[in-house]
Amino acid sequence: MVPDFAELRDLISRLVKTIDDLAVHMHLNELKERLVALEEQSSDPDLWGNQGKAQAVLKEASQVRAKVHGWTSARQALEDAALLVGMAQEEGDEGAMEDGYNELLAVKEQIEELELTEMLSGEMDTQNALVAINAGAGGVDSMDWAEMLQRMYLRYAQIKGLKSTIVELSPGAEAGISSCTLLLEGDYAYGYLKSETGVHRLVRMSPFDSAARRHTSFASVLITPDLDDTIEVEVKEDDLRVDVYRASGAGGQHVNKTESAVRLTHLPTGIVAACQNERSQHQNRATAMRMLKAKLYQLKLREQEEKMDNIVGTKQRIDFGSQIRSYVLAPYRLVTDHRTELKIGNVDAVLDGHLDAFIHEYLVKCGSK
Repeated sequence: MVPDFAELRDLISRLVKTIDDLAVHMHLNELKERLVALEEQSSDPDLWGNQGKAQAVLKEASQVRAKVHGWTSARQALEDAALLVGMAQEEGDEGAMEDGYNELLAVKEQIEELELTEMLSGEMDTQNALVAINAGAGGVDSMDWAEMLQRMYLRYAQIKGLKSTIVELSPGAEAGISSCTLLLEGDYAYGYLKSETGVHRLVRMSPFDSAARRHTSFASVLITPDLDDTIEVEVKEDDLRVDVYRASGAGGQHVNKTESAVRLTHLPTGIVAACQNERSQHQNRATAMRMLKAKLYQLKLREQEEKMDNIVGTKQRIDFGSQIRSYVLAPYRLVTDHRTELKIGNVDAVLDGHLDAFIHEYLVKCGSK
């Protein structure tokens, strides 16, 4: 139902104030000046002598450009929608009034997205994200649950336009997976997904129980930022143990005949990183090293700041009482986030990757840490 003209005029006023306040908060004029400077830098031929610096400049320019364009686009869309509503009122055109209202709702979503992006001001928030999933208590059900979570995050990446890669996968003994690591690439991938770190609990009628009894399963999710070339982490070769093995595959003609998968163990800390998605052992080692450096960087930050929650969240047992979110499929259907108390009844949509409501609620209520 379309609100009356007075309500629409009030909505327009509130949106105008919000977007103007946002321009002040995001220092829009300074961003425009920064974008001009970055574009001048990127056109300098001397810059390309240093590929690492060049990529950093291009990445920052892309992010600043997206912020400036996002605000400008939302402001213009708001003006167009307000004009349409005004003309519809003058002409008594109910169809045009409804169109104007729908455009205002779309603008409201744009502005809310801009506000949330502004909350992601952490040093690592703009980075790509590494998503590590591990089955916990619950036996074969937990391994099946871990695979369901893997699909959920892959679907989230698809919905948000993020590039996704499965860099490591360990199949379960009977079904599902015991663990996996995903690389999700795109602007602010880590900033949004970091709120997913923690234990996820599933309650359902088990498909693996012949008596069809209700079972509770657990799996942990750990989100870490994927470091770019601008952040250096030194790893000594003497501190590494390198294991190579055959990557798991589909079998038959697709079976892996070479030991291309690589597992790196950092001996001083015990941190492990593995990759098996490439056919080349060299490429797998490079990706595993990238993952290892990301974990070591976080460890260094935790030691310096003693604020583990700001980086990867508190490490907990993958068991009862430690979950951040519960997904109940029986006897009722409900997903509950225990940190924000947000509840969503459309479980299928959540498991299909529609996580924005939980992520946004966490950022608003729990801050951008």
